[in-house]
Amino acid sequence: MITQAYDPMTLMDFTDPDTHAAWHPINDSVMGGQSRGGPQFVDHRLVFKGDISLANNGGFASIRARDQHHDLSAFDSVLLRVKGDGRTYQFRLYTDAHYQGSRIAFATRFQTTKDTWLELRLHFSQLQPTLRGRQLSGPAFDPRRIQQMGFLLADKQEGAFELLVDWIKAV
Repeated sequence: MITQAYDPMTLMDFTDPDTHAAWHPINDSVMGGQSRGGPQFVDHRLVFKGDISLANNGGFASIRARDQHHDLSAFDSVLLRVKGDGRTYQFRLYTDAHYQGSRIAFATRFQTTKDTWLELRLHFSQLQPTLRGRQLSGPAFDPRRIQQMGFLLADKQEGAFELLVDWIKAV
C-alpha cells in the first residue's frame, strides 16, 4: 500500500508581530448597526472578541486579514485550531472575485464548543460564495487566488463573544 504524506502549509500562526497588522475589523456599523468586534493578539494567538447587537438592523462582527496572496491549489482544505464560546462562526476566504463591485466571500460555518480547543478541517468544497449575507450561485471558488481570509459572527444572538485562533493551515 502506498500512502502519501502531506505537508500542511501554515497560513497564520500569529507568532510574527508583522502578521498582526494585516487583521482589521468590519462590523455592522458600516450599515448603521451597533455591534463591536475586532482582533487582539494574546500569547501568540488571534483573539476575535466583541459584542453583537441587533439594534438598528445590525447583528454581525467580522475580522479580515488583507494582503495574503496564497496559491492553495495543491490543497483541498483549511485546518483551524480554535477555542470558542459555543457559538457558530464563519471562516471566509476571499479571492479577486467580485459581484456588483463588491468582493465576494467564500464562506463556511463551524460550531465551537465552549472553552474547548478544536482542530477543524474545512474543505474547500464546503465554501459557498456569499455577499452581504446572501448566498450567490457563483462564481466557483479558485484556490489559486486567495487574497484575504477572515472570521465572521452573524448568528442573530445578542451578547459578548470570543473566538481564539491558534493557527490556520492549508492541508
